[in-house]
This record gives sequence, structure tokens and C-alpha cells, in this order.
Amino acid sequence: MKQSQVGQVPVHYVEHGDGMPLLVLHGAGVDHREVEACFEPALATVGGFRRLYPDLPSMGRTPAPASVASADDVLDTLVGFAADVAGSEPVLLAGHSAGAYYARGFAARRPDAVAGLALVCPLLPEARDIPEHRPVVAADLGDEEFRGYFVQQTPQMLDRYERFVAPAAALVDPDAMERIGARWDLTMPDAAGFDRPVLVVAGRQDSTVGYAAAADLVEEYPQASVAVVDGAAHALPHERPDLLGALLVDWLARCPLPLRARRRHDEGPPAASARVPSVSGLYLA
Repeated sequence: MKQSQVGQVPVHYVEHGDGMPLLVLHGAGVDHREVEACFEPALATVGGFRRLYPDLPSMGRTPAPASVASADDVLDTLVGFAADVAGSEPVLLAGHSAGAYYARGFAARRPDAVAGLALVCPLLPEARDIPEHRPVVAADLGDEEFRGYFVQQTPQMLDRYERFVAPAAALVDPDAMERIGARWDLTMPDAAGFDRPVLVVAGRQDSTVGYAAAADLVEEYPQASVAVVDGAAHALPHERPDLLGALLVDWLARCPLPLRARRRHDEGPPAASARVPSVSGLYLA
């Protein structure tokens, strides 16, 4: 892992590729490994992007000193991290769950610095109509955490949970997370000025944040595509990785690239065996 010192916070991160910076932010209680496992297979097929997967403060290898006492402090750290790794170059932002919450806050605070935004199962203060947790495929597998997270309860999904989700639990700083959670509301400027390409993806069976508030974001962002995916819950990146990958590739194709990244992007499409399947079977607005 690499490290970027942002004030008192040593932000640890993993990096792949080169080109335009693309920051991918994980959710609460895990670390970069979850989004890396779910996003990277598709992102790696598209040239011209430097994919950065940081551990958020209090999770993974990134500590949260006492100075990080709120969600706004975490966002300050992420803005500083982006400035350190990208300089004055605009960045792309993608996030899952709480990572999407921070990505949305970043874009609202610094719209000039963000060229595109992808929100997957976003945590939203205005969440509503959250369904009960009901498995789509139920099996006597895994522990209670696995069964409460996934609606596709198959051996394949259990393997992904045990490799990319569960190991992060031992690296969480619960005291720091509680301290940040007590001041969880971000200072969120009006997002009306953000007119860059946005992707919003929600799980129809998501019993953590629901899908209704996420679908409403199509009215907030003038360049938004919104997909509500059946057969997936909050673990949508695991349960529908190919579909998510196709949506991410489409989003990247809509995002403006600086000339340096565009040259790499235009070198040619990935080999046929690496291409992401086309999008089908979803609500797309």
C-alpha cells in the first residue's frame, strides 16, 4: 500500500493504472478491498484512468486521530488526499454506501474539482421507503452478518464476503467510528451546480438504504443516469458485478477527460475477452 499524509492523518491507499485520477471510496465497517474487488475488474478494462482506493479514516490501515471528530473532518481529509495525489487535476469520484455519501459531499463542496460522480447504493439523509430484508436466494450459509447483508445467499457470494468484507472487521477502530458517527451530517452545499455526468445505482431489495431516495437523484443532477437493479440489495457490487461494471464503463465514456488521459483512453478498446457485458434488465432513467 502507498501512503499520503493529510494533516495528522496518514491515508493508506492502493493504486492501479495511470491517467486521470479516479477515487473509489468504500462504505462503513470495511476497507478498500471491498470496492477494489467489485469495481476494479471493470475499471481495469478502460484505459486512461489512475484508480485510487483509499482506506477511509478509522478503517483499514488509515487511523482517525482525535482531530477527526465528524463526517466533515473525514471529508476534509478526502479533499486533502485528492489534492495530494492529483494536484490541481480534476478527479472522478465513485463510492459505495457511506463512500457514496462522501463522494456526493465532495462534489457538492468542490464541483470545479470533480469531473464525474458514481454513487452505488448511496447512503442518503433523505432515505425513505426502505424494504424489509428478504433473501432472493436463501440458504443456510455463513453467519448472521452475511445473511443480513446479501440477498443472494449462495456459496459464491459467501466466498466474496469471506474474502473481501469480513477481514476488514478486525481493522476497524470502533471508538473513532462512534465519534464520527455522532456528528454524521455533512455540511452539504446545494448540488444544483454540479452538471457533470453522474451515475446512481441502487438495489431494489436494499434494506439498508432503500432505493427510492437514490432514484430521486435523477432530478437533482441534470446529467444523471439512475439504475434500480432487481435481485440485489446493499451488497449489489458483489451480487451484480457484471451489470455494475457495464454501468461504470458507460459512465466513464460520458465523463470529460483531460487531453493527457484522453490519449490513453483512445489507444483502443480492451480485448474482447475483457469487455464488460452490455446493460440489460434494469430500470434506467
